[in-house]
Amino acid sequence: MSIKPKTGSIDIHIQANRQWLTTLPGLKKAVKEVAIAAGACNVTIRFAEDIEVAKLNHDFRGKNKPTNVLSFPGDGEYQGDIILARETVFQEATAQKKPPLHHALHLVAHGVLHLLGYDHMNSKDATKMESREIAILKKFEIDNPYE
Repeated sequence: MSIKPKTGSIDIHIQANRQWLTTLPGLKKAVKEVAIAAGACNVTIRFAEDIEVAKLNHDFRGKNKPTNVLSFPGDGEYQGDIILARETVFQEATAQKKPPLHHALHLVAHGVLHLLGYDHMNSKDATKMESREIAILKKFEIDNPYE
């Protein structure tokens, strides 16, 4: 889908299977809004199953297990790809007593920020990234994910 704001065009492509869409009504619209608020302008966001994310995590990070979100930077004007693992996202949301949609949206914001160069490799950078995530989610009345 392309959205044409006053300053140019934003291309956010969302891929989700039926299980994601039926368990999280309103997913596509909410993801688009959060991704734009986080600074996305040209990304693909894929909602996949754990098995697919586990393979990518193994191939690109050498970790033989799924993870909640992966970000793959693009080149040029294409910011990159973000992929979330359904089973992991739902398990984490349940364990953290959060609505799964809120957790997924937090991970979308987290993934976009990685594409924009944020990281959490040290406490200073982690604090900066987490503060940005909290501010983005607050716009959507989503509680601080770190509390």
